[in-house]
Amino acid sequence: MTQILSKPAYEKACADSRDRRMKWWREARYGMFVHYGLFSQLGRNEWAMALENWNISDYEKLADTFTVKPGAPREWAQLAKAAGMKYMVMTTRHHEGFSLWDSKVNPYNSVNYGPKRDLVREFVDACREFDLKIGFYSTLMEWHHPDSWKCAIDQDARRRFCQYIEDLNTELLTNYGKIDILWYDVPRPLQSFEGWNSLERNQRLRALQPDIIINNRSYLDEDFGTPEGHLTAEKRDWEACMTFNDISWGYIDAEQARPYNYTPQRIVRMLNVVTRGKGNLLLNIGPTPDGSVPPDAVEPLTRVGEWLKENGEAVYGHKDLGHYSANGICSSSQDGCNVYIWNWIWPKERELILGGAFKRKLLEARFVKDNSKIEFEQRGDRIFLRNLPEKSPDKILNIGVIALKFEKAPEAVDFHYCSGYPQLFQGYFDPGAII
Repeated sequence: MTQILSKPAYEKACADSRDRRMKWWREARYGMFVHYGLFSQLGRNEWAMALENWNISDYEKLADTFTVKPGAPREWAQLAKAAGMKYMVMTTRHHEGFSLWDSKVNPYNSVNYGPKRDLVREFVDACREFDLKIGFYSTLMEWHHPDSWKCAIDQDARRRFCQYIEDLNTELLTNYGKIDILWYDVPRPLQSFEGWNSLERNQRLRALQPDIIINNRSYLDEDFGTPEGHLTAEKRDWEACMTFNDISWGYIDAEQARPYNYTPQRIVRMLNVVTRGKGNLLLNIGPTPDGSVPPDAVEPLTRVGEWLKENGEAVYGHKDLGHYSANGICSSSQDGCNVYIWNWIWPKERELILGGAFKRKLLEARFVKDNSKIEFEQRGDRIFLRNLPEKSPDKILNIGVIALKFEKAPEAVDFHYCSGYPQLFQGYFDPGAII
């Protein structure tokens, strides 16, 4: 029997163990979100059941036609590994209420219908094969259970539905070995952690998985924030979850979606924003109806993975909060005494001039991809990188990364215009600005 702590005592207990539990996550920086379910067959957004006002009985027929090819979760994990991602989060049960595992609590599942397979088990096995940390997405809002909306006005329904939610998550955190992330979503229609019994439920779930980390979508702060659809730094651990096309989390026609997709360069830009803001990027794919990786995601993600093999030093690991604008064609990130300059547009003059008021002695400049040295001069608050190659040394995405090693960790201050008045621009550049 788990002893239930008060909210302040529970939050303190979580805080006391957070650095240990979050260590791998803070170093990972980059993960894959996977939205897959009955909705994938429709190809019209994962919210189709609600947005199109389906009757439950009609929607349930999709369970019989749900066909998943052999090895589909392994295909997702293989791509995540090739993309340089370090963890995955899968929709074990989306708002439609269909569980993708052998649930005894919810008979509306992928073992009793459709593929007759435990897709969560296949996902877990694939993550372990490719050495990826494992995350389970678990929605609070549901459109299928009879108490899912009644719970807002009927206390007996609320108790039943909250018990149902806890029992589902207990299955997930009991039957698959060590799980690394519990990723809640949409705490509707109830409006508080008390309504959802989140304080009690999360303590009992943590007792099952002492190392697990939990997001902030059950009306408790827990371990990390989850800005959605934008990259805005928070004053805590945070993870931006982003679609691949800004239209749908679930599958939509690949050819028509392609013009809206993120390019490899835009994905690297997102990685820069989260890295310099001490956050993570959870980038989504929506597998096709049979579970195949959407074809439009393969090339962009694979190319980013190739780029990370050469430049991952600037991304992975526990980075510091950085405010450096560097200059108009570069961004930056920082790790202790090292500042990484991410170059977006290569200078024709074979020279980069960096502002940023680093105010520390520069000891070394080098290209991250091969550690080759760069000639430099430091003059006051300016750094000149000279005799650069005529073209970017990065042959993958044309995004070269330069590492600057300083005598001491640079101060996180912005450039200053007319050097006597730096206060005019203090705080002007937000490290978590939307790109």
